[in-house]
Amino acid sequence: MITLLTDFGAADYFVPAVKGVILTLSPAVQIVDITHEINAQDIASAAFTLGACYSNFPPGTIHVAVVDPGVGSERRGIVVDAGGYRFVGPDNGIFSYAFAREKDVRVYALENSAYFRSPVSATFHGRDVFAPIAAHLSLGKSPESCGSEIHDYVMLDCPRPHHDERRGGIIGRIIHIDRFGNCVTNFTEREFRLADPVPRISHTPLTLHLAGHEITQFGTHYAQAERKQELFAYLGSAGYWEIGLWCASAAALTGARRGTEALLKLS
Repeated sequence: MITLLTDFGAADYFVPAVKGVILTLSPAVQIVDITHEINAQDIASAAFTLGACYSNFPPGTIHVAVVDPGVGSERRGIVVDAGGYRFVGPDNGIFSYAFAREKDVRVYALENSAYFRSPVSATFHGRDVFAPIAAHLSLGKSPESCGSEIHDYVMLDCPRPHHDERRGGIIGRIIHIDRFGNCVTNFTEREFRLADPVPRISHTPLTLHLAGHEITQFGTHYAQAERKQELFAYLGSAGYWEIGLWCASAAALTGARRGTEALLKLS
């Protein structure tokens, strides 16, 4: 199985061209679209989206991710072998969440031009480099056959929560805003346990602070919010705590964006 995640959209020929190259080389492979609606050149959003779902696919799946503002430059193409999955795309940080989550990661530069489509366009490596590499991998070629192993691959600066004694809490960041306007923080259950070792949900003494707003409602799902017009925090399906608003956009209400600070503290 090969998945595709890009910022190509659906209006142009880019996605079918990539699929055509894959199917020409590997006619029996199953292709699954994760999304082609990543905002143009938004590598961080692509990295989060792939990180949130790559492990939901069967082991052995090949994930092709192409959000590539550096196409045609000296940036490398890579294939990653991690956690029982393969990842193919540009070396620009797009696989950062897989790098962070998987213990055994091996990364290879795409150097074997025998696996590339010829000629290689300077502006469409998704079709001419990454698609044929993925097809060859699906036919049994090894990542090692694609090129030499590297250790200086690019990692995005994925912020980690940290304790601030002066402010009396744990400082985190918004790492993603989804299409509903929910604000995904980088807080996991670990930060909540550190902030309050006694597990509480409905009557927690914890508060979350975001862009001048204090969140005191915590739960497991949207409809649980007792005060529908107030912000609500819950553990999202990607493993991070999120801040939402009943049938509305928390991002629009708060003005939060990726990188906005969030503060978790005892009331």
